[in-house]
Amino acid sequence: MIRTVFMGTPDIAVPSLQALLAHPDFDIVGVVTQPDRRAGRGRKLKLSPIKEAALAAGVETILQPARLRDPEAFHALAALQPDLIVVAAYGQILRPNVLALPKHGCINVHASLLPRWRGASPITAAILAGDPLTGVTIMQMDEGMDTGPILSQRAEPIRPKDTTGSLDQRLGALGADLLMETLPCYLEGKIQPKPQPAEGVALCRLVKKEHARIDWTRPAVEIERMVRAYQPWPGAFTTWADQPLKIGAASVAEGEAEPGRVIAWGKQAAVGTGQGLLVIEKAQLPGKKMLPMDAFLRGRPDFIGAKLGN
Repeated sequence: MIRTVFMGTPDIAVPSLQALLAHPDFDIVGVVTQPDRRAGRGRKLKLSPIKEAALAAGVETILQPARLRDPEAFHALAALQPDLIVVAAYGQILRPNVLALPKHGCINVHASLLPRWRGASPITAAILAGDPLTGVTIMQMDEGMDTGPILSQRAEPIRPKDTTGSLDQRLGALGADLLMETLPCYLEGKIQPKPQPAEGVALCRLVKKEHARIDWTRPAVEIERMVRAYQPWPGAFTTWADQPLKIGAASVAEGEAEPGRVIAWGKQAAVGTGQGLLVIEKAQLPGKKMLPMDAFLRGRPDFIGAKLGN
């Protein structure tokens, strides 16, 4: 059996961990994930999805270093004597000493068709850019950020209503399937790693809440992509009457209005943008539920005619 350490944190990584746990050739000797975080109104301690999956599977060793580069964290990892490290959306950079630790190297499951969208938020970036395709890349890790040679790739279409959440689910499953198809061939020496092409490189940034603030002078098609790209977190938002307003779903329509101005649109509402109209299908005020726009308007008919944004 291959002594394997799995590194990952969010939901998208769970299918890959579960696939490795179910395979008889891989002995999961440890899982590395981000530290527990406080979240929600009660600031309760929240386990990462990977920690929850590891605990449910009875994994005995779960490491949660605040910084993997700290000597004590490296020593704890080295003590597991891994033959292979598999990484999926872990959230920390692997230093050269970690990369050199397993004899079969470190293999990454990355949610894009590299070299497009290297970085922390490839799914969000692909939706924001209006890409027709995304996918999964299985790669050998090197010291760069998602720059290592490619072992395998599989494409996945981006559907018109896809959000980061819906793509996350599909790519998580796709990544697990591709990982388990690729690893046996890789370990047997049947796959020749291919350097990433020099052309087509694109980088993406770590998503922050402020990135989801809507600028109504942008075209409606770009804002509609924002609504999908920042769903479920942090949620595309604007301001109305000095309070935040989240937009949960929207579509693009032809027409004109002052950027940020709300107009009636059948049973819904539309907002003027720099080009075209954004029809708001779902919206949410602080402390309230996300509502379909017809229900939202029954409670707040004064929304029609409002000016959104600063």
